[in-house]
Amino acid sequence: MTFACRRPAMLLRIAPLAPLIVVLGGIVASQALAAPAHRRLNDDDAQWQFYGGDAGGTRHAASRQITPSNVDQLEIAWTYRTGELGVGFLRAEKLSFEATPILVGDTLYVSTPTDIVIALDAATGKFRWRHDPKIPRHLHYAEATSRGVAWWSDESAEANGRCSQRIFIGTLDARLIALDARNGAPCTDFGSSGSVDLAAGARPTERGEYLVTSPPAVYRDLIVTGSAIGDNRGVELERGIVRAFDARTGAQRWSWDPIPKTTAGATTQGWTDESARRTGAANAWSMLSVDAGRGLIFVPTGSASPDFYGGERPGPNNYANSLVALRAETGELVWHRQLIHHDLWDYDLAAQPMLIDFEREGKAIPAVVQATKTGMLFVFDRETGEPVFEIVERPVPASNVPGEVAAPTQPFPATPTLVSHAAITPQDAWGLTVIDRARCRDLIGKYRSEGLFTPPSLQGTILSPSFVGGVNWGSLAFDHERQLILAAVNHVPMVATLVPREQLKPMRESANYPDSEFAQQTGTPYGMRREMLASPLGLPCTAPPWGSLAAVDLRRNAILWQVVLGSTRDSTPWFVPSRTIGMPNMGGPLVTAGGLVFVGAATDNYLRAFDVETGRELWKGRLPAGGQATPMSYESGGRQFVVIAAGGHGGLKTKQGDYLIAFALPPAR
Repeated sequence: MTFACRRPAMLLRIAPLAPLIVVLGGIVASQALAAPAHRRLNDDDAQWQFYGGDAGGTRHAASRQITPSNVDQLEIAWTYRTGELGVGFLRAEKLSFEATPILVGDTLYVSTPTDIVIALDAATGKFRWRHDPKIPRHLHYAEATSRGVAWWSDESAEANGRCSQRIFIGTLDARLIALDARNGAPCTDFGSSGSVDLAAGARPTERGEYLVTSPPAVYRDLIVTGSAIGDNRGVELERGIVRAFDARTGAQRWSWDPIPKTTAGATTQGWTDESARRTGAANAWSMLSVDAGRGLIFVPTGSASPDFYGGERPGPNNYANSLVALRAETGELVWHRQLIHHDLWDYDLAAQPMLIDFEREGKAIPAVVQATKTGMLFVFDRETGEPVFEIVERPVPASNVPGEVAAPTQPFPATPTLVSHAAITPQDAWGLTVIDRARCRDLIGKYRSEGLFTPPSLQGTILSPSFVGGVNWGSLAFDHERQLILAAVNHVPMVATLVPREQLKPMRESANYPDSEFAQQTGTPYGMRREMLASPLGLPCTAPPWGSLAAVDLRRNAILWQVVLGSTRDSTPWFVPSRTIGMPNMGGPLVTAGGLVFVGAATDNYLRAFDVETGRELWKGRLPAGGQATPMSYESGGRQFVVIAAGGHGGLKTKQGDYLIAFALPPAR
């Protein structure tokens, strides 16, 4: 899996960049095109009541107070420290503060990586209440993050004051908790004393390996949640079910399993009866999206277990790696599109499906956009599931591993790709020194490298894009007026190697692979080793940029601009000059009606603002710790605030902290 993106059995450690980084070139932004105004539907008066800004995850803020002409005046308006620094937590170094707050009325609600929920005054950042679910801190969790919470209001005539507004959170120890939004007290009429045990019915195996890291979705009186699963442990793991619970009582209303339970279902969905019975995961660990008007919930699913060897699950493995539309009231399947067949690369659908009204040929299309780790953008009519842009099945490389049969083709959309899909060759080797480049040239030459969808191998396979992305859980943002999609993108290649079972333990226990991570993949003939394709200095073997920010013009179906995102600041000693070269990132962009794109995400400690029309960087604000989260924006007390969590990322090894930072223009005098 990827960096704290979900259910990880392992977190990849990207080595800190060496202290020898020199001046490197950037990417020149293209000139923007003029676009007519477009009215945003369901604009919620500059509020941010959902993790993704709205229920469709457009990450668009309606505020216009901060503009390209005054953004350079932004200053820190307030700072709040959560106090969660991992004291007593078994894997404190793994904590990742990835949360995006939500705003309801004049109150912000945010969660820490250990599921502590905190309410703050939106204008001042002053503390209002705190609820600690007291997850067991001694467990070895597959992941240590929480991306946020969800809000629900009881509009029934019988609703009384207590718990008529509720905050919901899914936890690392697999509970769904309901809290009174006024004071943080558990809503004791929900489940058992305020919580529901999500492990029940999911075929749990090990504590800490079945968890929830993303906020649930809300539809009317239903709370809908997926799960995160440490999925490289083996074949027979937890089921990746999606479930809906009554918001008042906690009673389960429906359940949908991406892996078929019947022989007939297995046959029609590309499974054998035995593999469907044994295989786990294919879970939805990322954010779900809701089209309330159409009564649909959009679910992005991940890979079936384990990620890198599929010999025990032959066939395409529907509904894994699929965008799925479910009937919100019943959980009934409406339509689905599998975007990765028989996944062997950990190419989960990590990004939240984005619901937009897309203008094409003079008419508005209700669309859903799904970004992928492969850097592709799939656009569908959300009522029918029909592609808005053509999708073609293209031949891809075959597996040479005994027992594995890779899918012969994969789907490619007729939208611009955000990353290169070309094979990495020895001629592409990059390094700071002649020795560094030579070592990278040798490394690339010894691995299998035939471009996108080259299957994992016993010799080692270069994955580019890697399981980090492309686009990860940071997802997309949408500028409604200009019909632009914004995305933070990774360009760092990795290597995955299948290891015969008898060789796995001695290899793992040797001192020969200090920068590698291993997975058992129990129930298969092979374990797995993976690492970054890196030089002896710890730098990627391919030239920067290793991270970028891109804008795609949907009307033209073309990339409008793509610029480097992130500098070497915070990756090199103080005496080495910082260079903006494009760094790995985790987190997503926010776009505002004022014409700005805000994004943290990169491995330097900054929040940046870009001109949405040109991609030109206009401002950056220093953060006290890593900003690997998605910012949000709102207005309160007459001021527009831009807020981001700054607490670092365990997988990226950025500086950890416990800060929530709000930026705003100076108050009027």
